[in-house]
Amino acid sequence: MAPPVRKQSTLPPGYVEDLSKGRMLRFQESLPRLPVPELEETAAKYLKSVHAITTPEEYAKTEAAVKDFIKPGGLGQELQKKLKARAAEPNTKNWLSEWWNFYSYLGYRDPVVPYVSYFYSYKDDKRFVKNPARRAAYIATSALEFKKDVDSGNLEPEYMRKAPICMDSYKYMFNTCRIPAKPADFPKIYDAATHKHILVVRKGQFFKVLHEVNGQQLTTGELEAQFTRVYELANGENSPKVGALTSENRDTWTDAREKLIAAAPENAASLEEIQSASFVVCLDDAAPITLEERAHQYWHGDGANRWYDAPLQFIINDNGSAGFMGEHSMMDGTPTLRLNDYVCNQMFNNKLDYSLTTRSNLPEPAPIRFTANEEVENAIDTAQKNFRKTIGAHDLRVLQYKGYGKNLIKKFKCSPDAYVQMVIQLAYFKMYGKNKPTYESAATRKYQLGRTETCRSVSDESVAFCKAMADPNVTNEEAIKLLRAAVNAHVKYITDAGDGKGCDRHLFGLKQLLPKDSPVPEIFADPIYSYSGSWHISSSQLNSEFFNGYGWSQVIDQGFGIAYMVNENTLQFNVVSKKLGADKMQFYLTDAADEVRALMETELEAPKAKL
Repeated sequence: MAPPVRKQSTLPPGYVEDLSKGRMLRFQESLPRLPVPELEETAAKYLKSVHAITTPEEYAKTEAAVKDFIKPGGLGQELQKKLKARAAEPNTKNWLSEWWNFYSYLGYRDPVVPYVSYFYSYKDDKRFVKNPARRAAYIATSALEFKKDVDSGNLEPEYMRKAPICMDSYKYMFNTCRIPAKPADFPKIYDAATHKHILVVRKGQFFKVLHEVNGQQLTTGELEAQFTRVYELANGENSPKVGALTSENRDTWTDAREKLIAAAPENAASLEEIQSASFVVCLDDAAPITLEERAHQYWHGDGANRWYDAPLQFIINDNGSAGFMGEHSMMDGTPTLRLNDYVCNQMFNNKLDYSLTTRSNLPEPAPIRFTANEEVENAIDTAQKNFRKTIGAHDLRVLQYKGYGKNLIKKFKCSPDAYVQMVIQLAYFKMYGKNKPTYESAATRKYQLGRTETCRSVSDESVAFCKAMADPNVTNEEAIKLLRAAVNAHVKYITDAGDGKGCDRHLFGLKQLLPKDSPVPEIFADPIYSYSGSWHISSSQLNSEFFNGYGWSQVIDQGFGIAYMVNENTLQFNVVSKKLGADKMQFYLTDAADEVRALMETELEAPKAKL
């Protein structure tokens, strides 16, 4: 969920403004460091989290392994001292960030699409149905306005519970690209002062469109003219569709990139033009109608009309529908949510000067061309085949649930997020008759270089609630009591996780400090350690009244990716899996949401019955 963005009149103790770093980063150095939780605290949290997903025999074995790990003088105590020493080093702003960025993102070798990419789907705007070039121009104008504040450092920081949060990742938003390399990719940031162009893609062809000429930003009308010209020029271009290579396994793309550079002298310069762009505008040769069609278009597209390594890609279809695709490695969803919410808010409410005036003699869009030899052409063909196979292995459904939303859930006196998490748990239970490990993202941006921690959604309380809902002998009063206990347990866990006190990142950090070639301690060799972190449901929420969808992939082949929005009067779910039955999960989510509402309304109606 995106934190509110408003300047705070009073700040908690310990935060110091340093305006020499600019308005956006003025609190950065006074943000607290990510804490190292106490070993015993993490052990207790871990054991509690696995109790509901293990047999008594499995739990006893896991409990023994944990106790052995944390015993006085044991290996856990030794690793804990090393981790605390790492966190206390003067130059270490965050003991986790380097490891996490490497192992979870930059060192991750599976394709960015669909396993790392995520999307937002914008609501329609009737003004642009017949003029996609104009919608692209409005989006670009709005994004450029936001970019000004980021580049100047004048953007107001985000806040959470009245405290400023980390804004470091915004440096990876514009004029940045992920570069494939072995054993890990790396982000490359380009100077915004000398790179003032947008990368525009149409029919797999790339174009450089200047967004500033002679020190003056192009007006919306001038951008529209540029995009209109791209539509025309793309029909005459036949450069190899090298964008397809970015959809490949990262090692495969690394090798292909070297072959591409070696194929012709100009290819390296063309890559630089692509990588250094302020952001990407994809003018897709498609006209998606249904929410599922749109989700597919923004989540992955056709495999060629993209540069999947770019962090920001705004997508406009021929029918004027639009959305956004993000690359996740250096920036989580909350910064891009803020950007996209801003873009849509300005556009829908005409808050900017979208002038349609034009200057004469502006430079035309410049084609960015590549020369490919047979080896590169074969690599492109293979990439497109692999892309179609990978995407074809997935199913996706969008549930736009209009029964109720945040307003009614608050009347039930429940946390909206925790309530929906229990709806998801109940839906999974209805489908499989059991609950399995579930991930929800918790933001840790209150700390320097903070990103996320895992909130483990399955608990003894959530399982008890799901079982009660399937038991005809359980009264409504008992079921409500169990739901509230499950909601409260979830709120407690996600609050702890946001405070850097989940168990997953801490155990991950301890494991990284194991001496090389040393025996793996039983706590990590225990099958339950691996199983409890195998996310059969990967979930997260955000809220925007401007979107009609957002989502991403599942994280294991046996699991679901469930992205959800809790808006004022609606709930929305994007369900993805590898042919596990996204349509059935869609049905069970509807059924669960209906059933929990009917249950809670009995409590609302109870006082009236006594009158």
